[in-house]
Amino acid sequence: MRKIGFFNSAKTWGGGEKWHYEAALYFACRGYSVFFFSQEGSVLQQKITEQPAISFVPFNVGNYSFLNRQKVQALKHTFQSLGIDTLLINLSSDLKLAGQAASKAGVKRIIYRRGSAIPIKNSFFNKYVFKHWVTDILANSEATKKTILQYNARLFPEHKIKVIYNPIDVESFVNTPFEPIYYKASGELVIANLGRLEEQKNQRFLMLLSVELERRGIAHKIIVAGSGRLDRELKKLSNSLNVADNILFTGFIHNVKDVLMSCDIFLLPSLWEGFGYVLAEASLCRKAIVAFDISSNPELVLPDVSGFLVTKNDVKECAEKVCLLRNNPQLREKMGADGMLHIINTFEKNRIMATIEAYINE
Repeated sequence: MRKIGFFNSAKTWGGGEKWHYEAALYFACRGYSVFFFSQEGSVLQQKITEQPAISFVPFNVGNYSFLNRQKVQALKHTFQSLGIDTLLINLSSDLKLAGQAASKAGVKRIIYRRGSAIPIKNSFFNKYVFKHWVTDILANSEATKKTILQYNARLFPEHKIKVIYNPIDVESFVNTPFEPIYYKASGELVIANLGRLEEQKNQRFLMLLSVELERRGIAHKIIVAGSGRLDRELKKLSNSLNVADNILFTGFIHNVKDVLMSCDIFLLPSLWEGFGYVLAEASLCRKAIVAFDISSNPELVLPDVSGFLVTKNDVKECAEKVCLLRNNPQLREKMGADGMLHIINTFEKNRIMATIEAYINE
């Protein structure tokens, strides 16, 4: 059995951290020796230390840690002493440090797991990193794969970039109990959005959509679930646009089904997504989806089958699709059912994890 290392220094919790945690747990349960490198005080540390089959290795990483020779050497010796032969790295900042140390330690496979559909800069340093410190790249979608070589087709051998979708634990999610956070009024359309309140997630668009729906005389409520740096700004914007009564800010939600099972339509106005977990979760709740036709969205939402993909930031086009779904409950129901089937057939956890295991053992 291989000795596998996971390196993820993020202190907070997101899609990449979810993937690394679940993958580490899967391999540990399969009998592999699994070592998890992360920051002390991180959410990952809290979760990993509850799993006795995974060895937690505290390692603090700063922006310039890769320039610290002592830190690189210490990590190199740790990799060697643990006998790690496969290392999966999450963040670009981690890649500079852990990739460098793993290369010096002679780790056989150094896998950079890329989860963001953002082009990699064609810098001299990146050329060096991807030539000398990375043996393989694992992308979470075809859209993410395309962005890796977008600025330089020769940055990394394309045949060494593998696409494996994120696993979805369908059975667990479907069977998770829930308590709706909102009960709609008679004749009201409820739209839900889930995500960090950050620029990428583009919740300002929801405020503009509310203005357009109000102009069309559509009674509605938009649930904005999540927390983040734009919280105050978004609330201020909803007030200035006179749509505050149409917007429900919930803050962070532990159980996404509490939100998804409260709505008629799920709407995702993100400017980019490496892999939109929440789109899969919405489909598993049998919700019709409206999202932008960008990055990996067409891989999760079957256009005109499980939802509508509209032009980025086109408020009127989005409003038209929302109104179409509002006026056609049968279409909403069919799209929700088709979406659920697509997620089960494409992203079911056991099938995806078996694919990842086979990839690791190539």
